[in-house]
Amino acid sequence: MANTLSYVGYILALIGGILMIIFGIVALAVGSVGLIFTPIAALGILYGIALIILGIIAAIGARYVSTTMWGITLLVVGIIGLLTGGTIAALLVVIGAILGLISRTSSSPPPP
Repeated sequence: MANTLSYVGYILALIGGILMIIFGIVALAVGSVGLIFTPIAALGILYGIALIILGIIAAIGARYVSTTMWGITLLVVGIIGLLTGGTIAALLVVIGAILGLISRTSSSPPPP
């Protein structure tokens, strides 16, 4: 069961990371076009860059979701993504990280 949870966590975190990258590219493109009309569109460019960086971290870390360090890292990346934009991609990363951490705790042997 722990292996299944880590695989589902991997898939969810990977899909979330890819979606974050796609949403970041879209926000970057829209912010760049909007910069012609108003300087406030620079915030869209910054948001797009931040989302791309978070998405790359999530996509790379999805492979190691069942380790404690990467599970916590993905959880933090997902929470930052939820706080900055609240996209479904960040929610998928958070759910994937939680499933990876649960699989880690359920697969460890009991203490002697």
